[in-house]
Amino acid sequence: MVSETVSTFDCEMMSKAIQLAQKAIYSCPPNPAVGCVICREGEIIGEGYTRPTGNNHAEIEALMNCSNPKGADVYVTLEPCSHIGRTGACTKALIKAQVKRVFISMIDPNPLVSGKGIQALKDAGIDVVLGLMEETARSINRKFIKFITEGKPWVTVKIAASIDGRTAMESGESKWITSSGSRADVQKIRASHSAIITGIKTILMDNPSLDVRIDPEDLQVSDPIKKPCKVVVDSNFSIPNSAKIFKTEGEVIIATLRGKQQMEKSKIFSKNNVKVLFFDSSNDQVPIHDLLDELAKLKISSVLVEAGATLTGSFVAGSLIDELVCYFAPKIFGDSALPMFKLPIKNIDSHLALSLKELRHIGSDIRMTFAPDKDY
Repeated sequence: MVSETVSTFDCEMMSKAIQLAQKAIYSCPPNPAVGCVICREGEIIGEGYTRPTGNNHAEIEALMNCSNPKGADVYVTLEPCSHIGRTGACTKALIKAQVKRVFISMIDPNPLVSGKGIQALKDAGIDVVLGLMEETARSINRKFIKFITEGKPWVTVKIAASIDGRTAMESGESKWITSSGSRADVQKIRASHSAIITGIKTILMDNPSLDVRIDPEDLQVSDPIKKPCKVVVDSNFSIPNSAKIFKTEGEVIIATLRGKQQMEKSKIFSKNNVKVLFFDSSNDQVPIHDLLDELAKLKISSVLVEAGATLTGSFVAGSLIDELVCYFAPKIFGDSALPMFKLPIKNIDSHLALSLKELRHIGSDIRMTFAPDKDY
């Protein structure tokens, strides 16, 4: 809820700040994507958004693009930081600039700093208006919010399927189910995640590159896209040296079980920019919960799962998904083709309930985005 009455102009300026924040989602993780607009007398006099990790925050960028911010109004999508990390405190810069008011969409979810930036501004005599377009700001930073509050990566599962819910033929053939437009859209989703997870079966069957085949210009951004790392769940460490994922940009992580064979093979791969994570397991499968915990330690704030029915089903069965993105093509493959999930569901009451968040047409395909219900 907005803390006080705002004008149509205020809403327009925060909307502009939201648009700027969206430019940062491909380059700033694990930091939040933030946009900032500075106005005086109905005119924009400065704007900016979060630059890649270690560079300026949105407020600093906006102030640097503004010749005289004294007495101006500032619109920013996230509470300005009050601590000094790799960059200076944004609250200190705003106070020094002698701005008049600061409109903030949402409080910083980090419990260590939440509310401190707002209090610093108020203590300096700057008016603060909180909650303008909060829901939209939270949506943009939903991955960051989960990572900073729960210490776990946001998990998106992506599936391409026929309208009867089949992802490949019985032989494993799956190129191509969906249209070129849908496949291009997947590149945008890949670019917005810190890592892409797949299974060894997908590597052996399809030999995907799992890279991001899209340019910053296509996303209307100027900063380089932060390449997601590629994670392969491979219990027996059977991935071949010739796999395409080793030949494209982005770090490769192999998640495997702790064993003599795996330890020996890891010595070969560790020389080639490949990180190997070892896990203990009682069922000969890499424990997905533990894998996500290890990825979080590596500052991986979001993962995109592009895998077969078994691994995808493991994420669902483990109550680990935050978002499910399905691309449905107007095709029917029949009951011998492979399903979307392999799940141990035996009765209706054990179903996973989803809420439809978005539906879009992409050429002849339909893209549907779901979120699990809260009791999931």
